[in-house]
Amino acid sequence: MRRASLAGLIALPAALAATGCGLGAGKPPSAVHLTVTRDFGASVVRAWSEPRVRGAETVMSLLMRNATVGTRYGGGFVQSIDGLAGGQDAGQPVDWFYYVNGVWASTGAASRNVDPGDRIWWDRHDWSQTDRIPAVVGSFPEPFLNGLDGKRLPVRVECVEVAGRACKTVRARLRAAGVTAGVAATGSGVTASQTVRIAVGPWRELGGDPAVAPIGKGPRSSGVYARIAANGSTLTLLDQDARVGRTLLAGAGLIAATRTGEDAPKWVVTGTDDAGVERAAQDFSEGDLRDRFALAVTPQGTPMSIPLVAR
Repeated sequence: MRRASLAGLIALPAALAATGCGLGAGKPPSAVHLTVTRDFGASVVRAWSEPRVRGAETVMSLLMRNATVGTRYGGGFVQSIDGLAGGQDAGQPVDWFYYVNGVWASTGAASRNVDPGDRIWWDRHDWSQTDRIPAVVGSFPEPFLNGLDGKRLPVRVECVEVAGRACKTVRARLRAAGVTAGVAATGSGVTASQTVRIAVGPWRELGGDPAVAPIGKGPRSSGVYARIAANGSTLTLLDQDARVGRTLLAGAGLIAATRTGEDAPKWVVTGTDDAGVERAAQDFSEGDLRDRFALAVTPQGTPMSIPLVAR
């Protein structure tokens, strides 16, 4: 059997998954979004801004109430959604993974409750390079607005230049989304493990922070399919096989997220230089980030989803 961490493996009895039962009587969660994509969000299979809910729901019951779901291993593993199955694709392993408010779920779908405002995202993708992508940016304004597990978390924007244009843009986009965030200079104060941080600034200034440093080292370190030179001079975009797809130089930007253990996720709005950071900050919005695992911006201002999907 595949590793138990793969999305869809559940601890509850097979009958619960097979019938799609929720938690029973209870208040239905409101303002829930449900999205199903493939290839790291490259193609939308189906999306519901108002999925059907009936009483209290789990992630599994919500999915089964709104889509046709095939299971394996006694009903404990999501094998297919609306006929699109996991297994092998062009010789590489592919399976279904799910994220709640932009955070990879390490628990089974039938044991994860749906809370009001949750954005639940199922994606079928190649996991040959890593089977753990701990955080993604494509559910913005989550996890800033409603947090995790039904609990709103403190949000702090940490900027290399607090008075700079990029910092102001990120803060303005959060306010527009209804998010209250503190602001601090990079490196000031003690980092709280349950504070969602957004580090804003050139990579040469951010890369030494242990919380965000893995983002520049590729998918096996952070789940982000990119590499950044220590001095920030180059941003290398990788495809789903972790091969170099494109290398960006001056003026390139990046928005990405990762997570360590059970800590709150950490985001970066960064770039090869100040111009790249400003370009990334301009794309820090729901429309630009939707359904993207991470986002690069070329020196010409063109947004690019990463990983680059080769197939």
